[in-house]
Amino acid sequence: MEASRKSGRWMEEITMMYWGNGMGGWGMVPMAVSGLLFWGLIITGIVLLVRSLGGGGQPDAVAAQTPTPQQVLADRFARGEIDEDEYTQRLQVLGGAAPSARGTTG
Repeated sequence: MEASRKSGRWMEEITMMYWGNGMGGWGMVPMAVSGLLFWGLIITGIVLLVRSLGGGGQPDAVAAQTPTPQQVLADRFARGEIDEDEYTQRLQVLGGAAPSARGTTG
């Protein structure tokens, strides 16, 4: 008799803990949403980590499109904005060499 009474009390505790037949349908919705949110955050974190470590190649593409100062100078000369003397003087300055004598007496 005591074994059946303990068994009955055990079933009563389980029933009280779950309030009947378990979680129910509406309890599954927040659990599913939180699970999807959790895995979405994990995947997003991994993608961002890989992109930051890998570099992605974007800065190299931008740097390749940026013209050098010599190219800008050549374009200005080609458009006629500067004459040949100014072009050669500026090109020498950009190249690191001292420009030729500019009217100095020696």
